[in-house]
Amino acid sequence: MNPSSAKEAERILNGVKKTAVRLKKTQVVICPPFIYLNNLKKIIGKSANLSLGAQNAFWEVEGAFTGEVSPEMIRNYGGSYVILGHSERRALGETDEIVSKKTLTCLKTGLKTVVCIGEKIRDEQGDYLVFLRDEIRNSLNKIQKKFLKSVIIAYEPIWAIGKKDTEAMSPADIHEMAIYIKKILSEIYGQESALAVPKSGGVDGLLVGHQSLKPENFNEILMSAENF
Repeated sequence: MNPSSAKEAERILNGVKKTAVRLKKTQVVICPPFIYLNNLKKIIGKSANLSLGAQNAFWEVEGAFTGEVSPEMIRNYGGSYVILGHSERRALGETDEIVSKKTLTCLKTGLKTVVCIGEKIRDEQGDYLVFLRDEIRNSLNKIQKKFLKSVIIAYEPIWAIGKKDTEAMSPADIHEMAIYIKKILSEIYGQESALAVPKSGGVDGLLVGHQSLKPENFNEILMSAENF
């Protein structure tokens, strides 16, 4: 539930926009709380490489579901992306089945969908790889091949969140996981379709957490991504 006010959200976006509009190779997506989307849409304007998204969505387009936000509402307020299955949502009881239902509805509505996956612990026996395989398959089990180009897989190992650089994943580990995710997608959709996510075992983007609330830090990350 950050930032805590529309004024703060606008301050952050204005600070990031100055850097984002100068980038040539990097697409920047800002995913604030839903109630700020309309305010931020006016700031973004027609910036080609700066887009808006939401942090969650419901699996129905309309109906009597008090308190929920539909994918269509997100689009109407300027959003073109949505994050689904974030670790904090899963910690509240969101299952792979729920993520799959939400993903299908969002894709049908035309939203580019960021599907989060990640293990809680990393064991030496490799059981976490089985967990990830099942999480990917179950979270995408309703998704047809034609939608894959609009799906972004965000690997979010819960055990590494908030860790120091020396305690988190090494570049080699990240590369290995990107290859593994691609392998699972190949098993589900076929090699040709899986080439889109991720490419050649590489990492195509970053899902930035707390540092996105600090424009100066976020801008440093954006410049690093641009120069990678």
